[in-house]
Amino acid sequence: MVYLQISLNIAAKDRPAAAAIYAQFKGPFLAQAKGAKSTELLIRDEDVQVLHGFDSVENAKAYLASALFNQDVVTALKPLLQSSPDVRVYAAA
Repeated sequence: MVYLQISLNIAAKDRPAAAAIYAQFKGPFLAQAKGAKSTELLIRDEDVQVLHGFDSVENAKAYLASALFNQDVVTALKPLLQSSPDVRVYAAA
């Protein structure tokens, strides 16, 4: 399994809106992103993280270049972000 971790710096007052955006795009992500296996929203005191599971590093990176990510998800989240997201790809051992 490969994980795409996106950490978002979002103010506590805006986290319900971020969760609503996640819920809006969860279905399209699982249906449209090639190799998508899972997705989780993690809300922590310090940030909000989205953890996507993929079948390969290539498919995780392809999602980052997709219209779904760049035109839909990023556009919806942009007003809530206090800084640029921290994006990491991990391959499970």
